[in-house]
Amino acid sequence: MTTARELLAVSPVIPVVVIDEVDHAVPLAKALARGGIGVIEVTLRTAAGLPAIERIAAEVPEILVGAGTVITPDQVDAALKAGSRFLVTPGTTDSLLTALEGAGVPFLPGAATISEALKLAERGHDTLKFFPAEQSGGTTFLKALSGPLPQLRFCPTGGITVTSARGYLALPNVSCVGGSWLTPKAALAAGDWAAVEKLAAEAAALG
Repeated sequence: MTTARELLAVSPVIPVVVIDEVDHAVPLAKALARGGIGVIEVTLRTAAGLPAIERIAAEVPEILVGAGTVITPDQVDAALKAGSRFLVTPGTTDSLLTALEGAGVPFLPGAATISEALKLAERGHDTLKFFPAEQSGGTTFLKALSGPLPQLRFCPTGGITVTSARGYLALPNVSCVGGSWLTPKAALAAGDWAAVEKLAAEAAALG
């Protein structure tokens, strides 16, 4: 995988995962893979994020692991050292975009407005994260955006459920969605990997 477009084609849903316990990382990733999901976005919102990426990269080669909630150039470097094979940002500053462009891996820069999308398009980026999706206009906004900017493709994330995902995936400018519903906190806390596998299988079937 060498481009962001290829990243969006791996699975119809990219699980957006907040990991609190590093020991959950490998069984969680394996459960997602058994369910048919080929990619996992581990957010850097907790101290367990980077070591979890390291563990998944080393022990679960069947799944593509990346870092999410990347918000600084330093986090770009740290995520790459941990083994991230792609990067995702909630929004995009100039310094962050420059760091992403030098990372050497696919990335999804975040945008929530048409001006942000235009700015990224000007820099040559046509594959973006739309966040927070539900709060920023959802499918209605993306449908309107496809008129003036038909060349852009999005991975909407934020408030999306297995039910609403279908509406997003039906849009011509949406290639996949990001979702946290595949890895509910209660299932992770209980080590209920069978539940995660079931949710992953339902998500994989959306494709």
